[in-house]
Amino acid sequence: KKKQEEQRSRGEPEGAVKNARASRPVAVKNKAPAPVQITAEQLLREAFERQEAAPKPPKQKIADEEELREYRLSKRKTFEDRLRSQRHDINYWCKYAKWEEGQHEFERARSIYERAIDMDYTNVTLWLRYADMEMRHRFVNHARNVWDRAVTLLPRVDQFWYKYAYMEEMLGNVAGARQVFERWMEWHPEEQGWLGYIKLEMRYNEFDRARGIYER
Repeated sequence: KKKQEEQRSRGEPEGAVKNARASRPVAVKNKAPAPVQITAEQLLREAFERQEAAPKPPKQKIADEEELREYRLSKRKTFEDRLRSQRHDINYWCKYAKWEEGQHEFERARSIYERAIDMDYTNVTLWLRYADMEMRHRFVNHARNVWDRAVTLLPRVDQFWYKYAYMEEMLGNVAGARQVFERWMEWHPEEQGWLGYIKLEMRYNEFDRARGIYER
């Protein structure tokens, strides 16, 4: 109450003290690292299990095939018109491809991703979304093709190798996963890459193989 009277005498609003108190930064009491650290394998597993669902077709009611055709033509024109002025907007290319995926027009979606790759093949997000689409719909050979091209063009992107090998392992193709790791090791990756290969062998009790990789 005394502070409020002092505020009134100075012409300050009554809430000034409260606001000043509320604006003080809050001290962080514990800056230590979390007790449980997330591994690369956990990140890959969660990414595979929680892949974003494909967008659903439009909610508006479409009376017949002709109306659906007109709707799709209109949407495609909108996408294409915007890309003429924003050709380097990779997110918009991905949005366009995802819309086609939602229409189950997979060949069209692939064509859009390919056009975007022709423009900027170094964009990591572009390859990841392209491959994720193929895996989401179980187009295994298409997914393999995307991953194979990605690791060939951008062999220093560890995430590509991890996801490629993990996909093969999830398909039960352990020999294929091993081949992916062998190709990766030719690029002499960081220690984490070698450890990923060792863990693959240990998951299948291939201890001699794991020991051989460790000794390399």
